[in-house]
Amino acid sequence: MELDTSRWSGEGSFTQLLIPALQQLSDVSAVRVEDAPASRADSGYNFIANEVFVTCGVATAHERHRWLGLVPYTRKWPVLLMNLGELASRLSGVPGIGEPNYADEGMIQYLRTERVVAPYQTKGVKVIELVRIYLTGVPSP
Repeated sequence: MELDTSRWSGEGSFTQLLIPALQQLSDVSAVRVEDAPASRADSGYNFIANEVFVTCGVATAHERHRWLGLVPYTRKWPVLLMNLGELASRLSGVPGIGEPNYADEGMIQYLRTERVVAPYQTKGVKVIELVRIYLTGVPSP
């Protein structure tokens, strides 16, 4: 599996947990992680937004037809080995990841929050991490 993290700063503990889980899936051929432009920090919180682009393997489907009822021919088209629904169900079984907060046919979204209190401080910072997963390389029939 090919992993591209050149556009990712490495921030986000949930994203760091998600990447090895995606690497364990046999149908995933490539993963690209990027920082989203929505990331920002303020005095009381730190908002981290990451986008994960997953490329799945592609198989070829065959279907036999007859042209004008006489001439046989075989129609071929690419088919994905896994869609986003299957990816969400596989990731929901991984400890620490669980069910997505939002999922549709275009993306899977996870939203995680945690409070981080540095040593010798009484007030912490709330870290909000938003991870969106998209499927890339979708073949057209």
